[in-house]
Amino acid sequence: MLGNPQSSTVAPGRLVMWTLAALLLLATLEKPVLSLHPPWTTVFKGERVTLRCDGYHPLLLELRPISTLWYLGHVLLPSHKKTIEVQTPGVYRCQTRGAPVSDPIHLSVSNDWLILQVPYAPVFEGEPLVMRCRGWYDKVVYKLHYYHDGQAVRYFHSSTNYTVLQARSSDSGHYQCSGTMRIPVESAPMFSSKVAVTVQELFQTPVLRTLSPPEARGRVVLRCETRLHPQKRDTPLQFAFYKYSRPVRRFDWGPEYTVPEPEVEELESYWCEAATTSRSVRKRSPWLQLPGRGSALDLASTTAPALQALVPGDKPLSFRKTPVSRSVPSVTSVPNSTFAGLQFPAGHVPTVGPHVCAPLPTSVEQSREVLQRKVDLLLREMQLLKGLLNQVVLGLKDPQAFRELTETPETPNSQVSVSPGTPETTVVQGGVDI
Repeated sequence: MLGNPQSSTVAPGRLVMWTLAALLLLATLEKPVLSLHPPWTTVFKGERVTLRCDGYHPLLLELRPISTLWYLGHVLLPSHKKTIEVQTPGVYRCQTRGAPVSDPIHLSVSNDWLILQVPYAPVFEGEPLVMRCRGWYDKVVYKLHYYHDGQAVRYFHSSTNYTVLQARSSDSGHYQCSGTMRIPVESAPMFSSKVAVTVQELFQTPVLRTLSPPEARGRVVLRCETRLHPQKRDTPLQFAFYKYSRPVRRFDWGPEYTVPEPEVEELESYWCEAATTSRSVRKRSPWLQLPGRGSALDLASTTAPALQALVPGDKPLSFRKTPVSRSVPSVTSVPNSTFAGLQFPAGHVPTVGPHVCAPLPTSVEQSREVLQRKVDLLLREMQLLKGLLNQVVLGLKDPQAFRELTETPETPNSQVSVSPGTPETTVVQGGVDI
């Protein structure tokens, strides 16, 4: 009888303690934010800057104020205020009670006539990158040049900040500035020290994946997957889907796209794109790769044995294909000296997919041996076609490689000589080696 009231009075106390412990644990996961004012990592000797530590404090029952710890390197500074003024170079960090140590800020002090100032905070893709070339104690700098990895990128008549409106990863590197000052007459050109700048990746290159196997009956859903930087995890992204160069769904919030049933067999022609809402950062995925099926070009060799039986005859076979949405260089195959081979009209190359062999009217009395030789020739021609398609796809993915490929002089009459007695040997003159 007496035990029940005691247990009822203890339980709420334990609940309060557990709640406070949970809040304290959540608070310890938040890292304080250290900021610098003015926001430049390099200053002149004797100048003072302000550091501010903004932390997340747990709920405590104590009445005393929560102090802030400051570190210069591994040395604990005597101040416990939220902001401090410093002029000593080094690596600064701060810490609030119940929280881990903040990210560092490296402060440099220079005694040169000219310094290049860059922001202390990380710059992400699509954000403005601002640099400032500053003369000794704000003297005006004339004939001002900014350099990126040793190359001049901008010139100004006098002191002006250099701004990259939408930074890219290619803007990372070492920067430097040069100019003259009137002290009291105009000096010779002076150079600042080089400063390393790194543009952070906002999100990773997207990858297109399937949510259901393509062999299954029903819907096939594609997902465009990427990952934001931890400091930018709240940045909204939009996604678009393409088949070859044609958009099948323009930018929208959903990272998934349902493939229409008639186009399920052409999944490897799809790719996607991820972008910010302002389109300041856009990244495209590689072509869709289906697990266990290899690349799209491998289908040319895997579908060759599935050709239907051909009607025997010694007349040439015409090779038909499905329509192609991309233009490719013209390829012509000339029949060899033994018998007629496959002929491709100029400007047309068979694409990957189901091929149809339409026999011309022939005599049914031809021997089986002639038919077998024609099938062997067809398979070798398809291997040649596979190599040509590999080069075309390489050119589409790498325009520079495509230009070099098209600039290569070609023999007017490309010939493919096949020896019937040696099926393993194929000699290509003026064309592509298989």
